[in-house]
Amino acid sequence: MFVVVSDCVAPFPLAPTDAESFSIADLSREFGVTARALRFYEEEGLIAPRREGATRIYSRRDRARLVWILRGKSVGFSLDEIGELLDLYDLNDGRVTQRTVTAERCRARAEALRRQIAELQATLTSVVQFAEGLEQPR
Repeated sequence: MFVVVSDCVAPFPLAPTDAESFSIADLSREFGVTARALRFYEEEGLIAPRREGATRIYSRRDRARLVWILRGKSVGFSLDEIGELLDLYDLNDGRVTQRTVTAERCRARAEALRRQIAELQATLTSVVQFAEGLEQPR
């Protein structure tokens, strides 16, 4: 099931919430990611939870960014690419640029995948023909 959250498609059911903040355990449980993964995304500058002592407190914005991170990863974007797409949100243009650029990159990714599939299909055909040739009596 796919649901739309904050104008992005989440690859998992996302429960609506009125909560303004979330713990690392909350997000780990909700998104099925490890606490280590969340800390890694923080180290990479993709999310920026505030701190209360040693405790990370994630905002609704961090949660929405996590959706983009996970969705981007699921379609094969690198973390650098995901970071670039996340940064476009800050242009304050109603996410028009973010959505447009993301759609363009998705189309480019789809075309690259189509080329890879065609190359794999050609290789598969060659392998099958080679095997069939070996099986022919001489």
